[in-house]
Amino acid sequence: MTQRINIFEKGMPALKTLFSIGAYLKNATLEPQLVELTLFRVSQINGCAYCLDMHSKEARAHGESEQRLYSLSAWRETSYYNEREKAALAWAEALTKCEVTDSVYKTVTGSFSEQEIIDLTLTITTINTWNRINLAFPQEAGTYKVGMFG
Repeated sequence: MTQRINIFEKGMPALKTLFSIGAYLKNATLEPQLVELTLFRVSQINGCAYCLDMHSKEARAHGESEQRLYSLSAWRETSYYNEREKAALAWAEALTKCEVTDSVYKTVTGSFSEQEIIDLTLTITTINTWNRINLAFPQEAGTYKVGMFG
């Protein structure tokens, strides 16, 4: 691969805005295991190897099982996920694919408060941004250590 811009070296003023959003979300209303499942699923859809490495490690650190991580791309066909997780995953997929229907909105409102939906939406849109940054300016997958960014 051709050497690309080192975004962490040249783009830190821009990245600081994303780090600020991340700091807000760390103290937000959503449980960490649910957040990590959502981040992992969006990164699967977007094919971001660095983020898949990061969020699989963070999910396991928050008690996530290997079985649930391995089956996440087929979450609709398993009984491993509860209704709240299924609603979050459906919302994550819809937002990532820009296909937000009234039906999926109704599903998410059945499991989350308005503030939680706002925080979940911000979580999803932020990981989509990180995925695209990492696809444009790849970081080496496999190098992430749990808690490395905060």
